[in-house]
Amino acid sequence: MNVAIVGCGRVAAKRARALDPDRLVLCVDVEPERADRLARSVEPPARSGADWREAVRAANVDALIVATPHDLLARVTREAVTHGKHVLVEKPAARRAEELAGLPQEARARGISVRVGFNHRFHPALARARALVDAGELGDLFYVRARYGHGGRTGYEREWRCDPARSGGGELVDQGVHLIDLARWFLGDLTLHAGLAPRYFWESPVEDNAFLLLTGEAGRAAWLHASWTEWKNTFVFEITGRKGKLEVSGLGGSYGVETLTWYRMHPELGPPECTVWDYPGDDPSWHAEMDAFRGDIAAGREPSPSLDDAIAALRIVENVYAANPATGGA
Repeated sequence: MNVAIVGCGRVAAKRARALDPDRLVLCVDVEPERADRLARSVEPPARSGADWREAVRAANVDALIVATPHDLLARVTREAVTHGKHVLVEKPAARRAEELAGLPQEARARGISVRVGFNHRFHPALARARALVDAGELGDLFYVRARYGHGGRTGYEREWRCDPARSGGGELVDQGVHLIDLARWFLGDLTLHAGLAPRYFWESPVEDNAFLLLTGEAGRAAWLHASWTEWKNTFVFEITGRKGKLEVSGLGGSYGVETLTWYRMHPELGPPECTVWDYPGDDPSWHAEMDAFRGDIAAGREPSPSLDDAIAALRIVENVYAANPATGGA
């Protein structure tokens, strides 16, 4: 499977490392030097270019990794599907759900796999947590609580993520969609009960924090907080059920060692029995997600997460922005 990468920033470099080097054949970016740098990072070197349409139309390209700013994600993906290319598109896959209208159906009709890059599902602690939930170890699930955030960097307010025309919003559509996707992955379909999208620190048109209460069937709930004022990079994700709780903390790197803690409740209650797994070292989620993408194509199966998952997450985002018109949203 020959692959082209469209958008050659930091995430694209991680994607490139998850490929067999000789399968990356084309790198495209509006900044030619960035495309060339990524193209020369593999052996043999890939071609480079500045026009994403070249990747869509190239006869020797089977699949695209689309890692552009949000305003181009849906457009490039739609054109790729039209030209018969499989796609791994970075989250959130679009600025708004309407940009993806009809695309899941078109991809299925053409036999094209489109996977959305919610790579957090492939972090080992979260994957193990899902396996424990699927095995019934927590019993009936009650709720999810999660925090995810960082503190930005000097000049962050001038980057594209703070330009609503390019990003579609602020922290909610940036890191917050990961939390929404994970909450839906564990709890099923969720709807917005309440949401705030304030701007506390960064002088930009978009929110730098988002607080969400989501609800689902059987009274399940998810309480989520995504923040650009966390200062110390933080990821904590908890799943609570009748028989215990799972807590994932850290994502590696600046977020700290990835850890899964299983708090097993006894029938008589009291202090739980704890089991802890640590996952030090490099983040394996990019390779695992790429393996899943190749598997989608080989088996002709529906990707998970899919465009439908992206649309569901974006609709929750849009409902928060509709309730907070002063910040967030394109």
